[in-house]
Amino acid sequence: MYDLTPLYRSTIGFDRFGSLLESLGHLDGGNGYPPYNIERLGTDQYRISMAVAGFKPEELNVEVKESAVTISGRRNEKPAQAGSVLHQGIASRSFERRFQLADFVKVTGASLENGLLHVELTREIPEAAKPRTIAIENKAASSPEPKTIEQKAA
Repeated sequence: MYDLTPLYRSTIGFDRFGSLLESLGHLDGGNGYPPYNIERLGTDQYRISMAVAGFKPEELNVEVKESAVTISGRRNEKPAQAGSVLHQGIASRSFERRFQLADFVKVTGASLENGLLHVELTREIPEAAKPRTIAIENKAASSPEPKTIEQKAA
């Protein structure tokens, strides 16, 4: 049996596959750095929240190419150490995470707040792709009245 959970965790907006992928189990498909959440805020609103403590805004990059968003962080300098570190639990390495986007999902913004990078996503379905209702004509009701034949008097 194949575990497709890593695929689900890196895709946004594939709602119809959610229950299937959740039922297949859990597997961490990478090193887990940095940790992130994918939230559904509304019917067509999503957010990726990524823990990027210690990164400055200029060290972070959010890039959209075709149907994928790539979030990366590149450390420009080593943090200054006042003394010797007895335990280093705060990671300070560069990273890159790629998320596949569903059709019509667009990145609408990004913000850095309290060590969390929030990437806002919106599904914008064009009018041509939205379902539409087709009116059904009732041919029996719209047929013309039967014609009567008049007789000429002789």
